[in-house]
Amino acid sequence: MHRKLAAECQSAGYSGTLIPYKCDLSCEEDILSMFSAIKTLHQGVDVCINNAGLAHNEPLLSGKTDGWRNMIDVNVLALSICTREAYQSMKERNVDDGHIININSMGGHRMVPSADEHFYCATKYAVTALTEGLRQELREAKTHIRATCISPGIVETEFAFRHHNSDPEKAAAVYESIKCLKAQDIASAVTYVLGTPPHVQIGDVQMRPVEQVS
Repeated sequence: MHRKLAAECQSAGYSGTLIPYKCDLSCEEDILSMFSAIKTLHQGVDVCINNAGLAHNEPLLSGKTDGWRNMIDVNVLALSICTREAYQSMKERNVDDGHIININSMGGHRMVPSADEHFYCATKYAVTALTEGLRQELREAKTHIRATCISPGIVETEFAFRHHNSDPEKAAAVYESIKCLKAQDIASAVTYVLGTPPHVQIGDVQMRPVEQVS
């Protein structure tokens, strides 16, 4: 779970201890090491929230391959590896009521009319497909583990400043143009999804700022 999202969950009154673990999600060895540490220290994973994601300004007609590859590595492959390892952790401990939540994006449901976002949106469309594929495989495995997407629009975090790292004024303008969603809003959606009865399957929560156009 992203540190800011976890902090918002704590500030909202949800008890627990945040234990950070350094992991480069573009490196499978790091991910496997993290899950091994979780098994050693905490027995395993009952809830996996895949919240890591990034975007680079790399258009389809002129973008750099390294930028595309980094988005695929983090937004698609890391999410898939973490999902697989979380499921295996649940399976080996007979956890039948776990939950895998993918923090997706509205970019996974419509294409933003900006060349800077097109490849990023493609990776988020992949997350939409992967979540539904996961739901189907969990049903085939006859488990009660649930899979959910949460798809926010513009959330005021460090995301835009990393995305537009060469133009901080453009990044700031993203958050100044409208009243954006906050990390607390996403944390509230996560806790709502986790709090639903075991027979309820929420496929996707799509949420935007009221003032967001697309």
